[in-house]
Amino acid sequence: MVFPEYLHFSDNPAKTLQDLIGAFAPDQFAVLVDELTAQHCLPLLQTDAPVIRIKSGEEEKTIATCEYIWSEMTRLGFSRKSMLINLGGGVIGDMGGFAAATYKRGIRFINFPTTLLSMVDASIGGKLGIDFHGLKNHIGVFQEPDAVVVCSAFLQTLPKRQIRSGFAEVLKHGLIKNKAYWYRVKIIDLENQIWDDIIAESIKFKHEVVSADPQESGLRKILNFGHTLGHAIESHFLETNEPLLHGEAIAIGMVLEAHLAWQKRLLSIDECEEIVAVMRSYYGLPPLPDVRELEMHLLQDKKNSEGRLKFALLNTIGNCHYDVVVDLEEIRRAVVYYHAIR
Repeated sequence: MVFPEYLHFSDNPAKTLQDLIGAFAPDQFAVLVDELTAQHCLPLLQTDAPVIRIKSGEEEKTIATCEYIWSEMTRLGFSRKSMLINLGGGVIGDMGGFAAATYKRGIRFINFPTTLLSMVDASIGGKLGIDFHGLKNHIGVFQEPDAVVVCSAFLQTLPKRQIRSGFAEVLKHGLIKNKAYWYRVKIIDLENQIWDDIIAESIKFKHEVVSADPQESGLRKILNFGHTLGHAIESHFLETNEPLLHGEAIAIGMVLEAHLAWQKRLLSIDECEEIVAVMRSYYGLPPLPDVRELEMHLLQDKKNSEGRLKFALLNTIGNCHYDVVVDLEEIRRAVVYYHAIR
């Protein structure tokens, strides 16, 4: 199977929603939005269903927001046969899915991803969750959505920064599994790109990995390349007045973790520098927090076991190892390298 069974590509999201509601026949449904998707995306669904509104941003991905979503579903009289429609990016998909998967032990939900990040990554694979006490995705479950509807027209509503953020996951897909894809996507013009083929290619790749390892006990761990340090960086900046978008933090994480791979003699210095050059061209190299801040977040990372930090690191561009043990001194050297190349 090339694509997940639950995936639908659509150029008419209103018709697709109508068809899915007819097929699933919930006793009622509501649409979860933030202020941005309410304005720019909700009109494309052409529905008069109740709307649950939350604030946008990773800082809203908390248990308090989930409590509000649960309270709204309760107020609407949702039963176990009701359905939640998540209209938004990764935050709404993760949190809305988590709220649905835990409400009355689980109700159906559909994701309409509206960002590049959520189309190529967050909506595929069934990872749901929220942040907790500043720790990224610390509370969550595995639960596939009942449907994911990918409509590239939603991308026309996005600012350039959001497109660039999602593109980091596209670059990651090439780096960890497909060198030819990496060489294809690393030179594209983000402002003039037609995204349908790239979205489809990235979804195919992620589905191949996830279907081979649904619960992340082995191969799926390669999808964490750039994310161990990237999540630590993202968590730090969420506590500041200038938070980074997910993809911006992951791009920095890929630079640092490429250097870790070089330190481990897995990745050549030429390929390490190639990765740095590409990330610099799209994202620049923003300043890093103090290394002690990173270490504090790293020690809470979900991939750790037996007190050891475990990373997914490149062996070469297009090939990735997982469960590579890294020590704090190697991380400090990667940070020194990063400061030196800025």
